[in-house]
Amino acid sequence: MLLAIDFLTRFWTDMMGRADGPMTFRFFLQPTMALITALIDGIRAARAGKPPYAWLIAHSSGGERLATWREGVTATTRILLLGVVMDVIYQVRVYGGFRYPLEAFVLAVLLGFIPYLILRGPFTRLAGYWLRRHPHHGKDSRP
Repeated sequence: MLLAIDFLTRFWTDMMGRADGPMTFRFFLQPTMALITALIDGIRAARAGKPPYAWLIAHSSGGERLATWREGVTATTRILLLGVVMDVIYQVRVYGGFRYPLEAFVLAVLLGFIPYLILRGPFTRLAGYWLRRHPHHGKDSRP
């Protein structure tokens, strides 16, 4: 029990230390990249007539839910990898080595995937609304 409390205390302290240490730009870069990716995927989903992303995950059957989940993970893979790489660099600079891989993964997910998960549905709804009001913009103009 004491080991778990020590782990969680160090984990939380390290996470909060990243906010004002070196490489704080990633707290803006990763969510911005997730926002852009969610916007692009939301527009594609609206054009295809798909329901919002989180709704699909929550209300789909097992196979469809897994496919939808994979679609989001695939869309954010570069963002997640970038986040882990930036945290490796941070840890090497601050701790002298890569000591806490779980922290790197958690931070990458918090900054890269969670914003995507939250924003893709509203972007799909907004794009669907816009496409219904302007139907000629939803058509592919290429031959």
